[in-house]
Amino acid sequence: AHTIRRYILTMVSAMLLSPLLTLMLASMATAFSAPTTAKADIAVVGCGVLGTSLCKQLLSHPDFASRSITAITKSTARHDDIRKQVLQSDAESDRFAVKTLDDVLEASSLAFQDVVFCAPPSGFDNYPSAVKEAAEKLWAADKSGSFVFTSSGGVYEGLDGETVDESSPTLDPETNPRSGRMIYAEQEAIALGGCALRLAGLYTLDRGAHSYWLKKCQETGVQGREDGIVNLLHYDDAASACLTALKVGYTVNSKRTFLISDGNPTTRKGICESALKCAAYSQYAMPRFLGPEDGLKGKIYDGSKSDGALQWKPKYDSFDSFMTNC
Repeated sequence: AHTIRRYILTMVSAMLLSPLLTLMLASMATAFSAPTTAKADIAVVGCGVLGTSLCKQLLSHPDFASRSITAITKSTARHDDIRKQVLQSDAESDRFAVKTLDDVLEASSLAFQDVVFCAPPSGFDNYPSAVKEAAEKLWAADKSGSFVFTSSGGVYEGLDGETVDESSPTLDPETNPRSGRMIYAEQEAIALGGCALRLAGLYTLDRGAHSYWLKKCQETGVQGREDGIVNLLHYDDAASACLTALKVGYTVNSKRTFLISDGNPTTRKGICESALKCAAYSQYAMPRFLGPEDGLKGKIYDGSKSDGALQWKPKYDSFDSFMTNC
């Protein structure tokens, strides 16, 4: 009787513990097999001027205070400079790391909740494939975050003074291979649930069309008519648009295309006139413009729908105001 009682107690205990053991084993299996996002919440692929500004803004923004950022580059050549620019010191940070793309891809268990791809086409043999690989291999499989691809407003078809917005037709990628790389890359990002930010012409005080035209074209002149339309956007504002795309999240941005500019288009001559107001360019003269008067004028960007959807507005509302107060 004693032996039978002990057998019954053993069987009952096993039955009671079995669900608990099953749950524990399942949890352990999940922990070992699922990609980890520890200290790797946000990936910024490409850390030039735009990517560096974005990393700095993410680290300082209160809505991202609990998040960590990994800047991803093709090589280690600029890693020390990137750390100094982003952290603005030689100190280390447990919220910021710089890694090469190869190193990150080799860590197959690593996934990022949010990914911003802002590397330019010039660094890749097959740009659309690089964007697709980043979305498939870097972005966490549950797609609870966002994949943001920075494209260009240059993909639009309008050329002769037309106003374009998010829904305007784009150039034929087959007959326009330079724009085609961007268009096909956008398609890869959007097909996988990401979004594309079509950016206007980017600038800082030292970078942009104004710097090249005033410094390098004094003798040769500037190609294009002087009243040709140019849409502009400060690099810091481009970065803040990427940040707000992450902030509004997947439910707002997924599979959408946005058009981002400062909302104040200018002209080639207007760019030079504005830059000459700044002490950094006051020693230069207005260059000659070589375009015929009947040449194509360009297009005007209307990104008001994107501004509303992303709840975004630029810090620098025009190139002229930036240069006037530089």
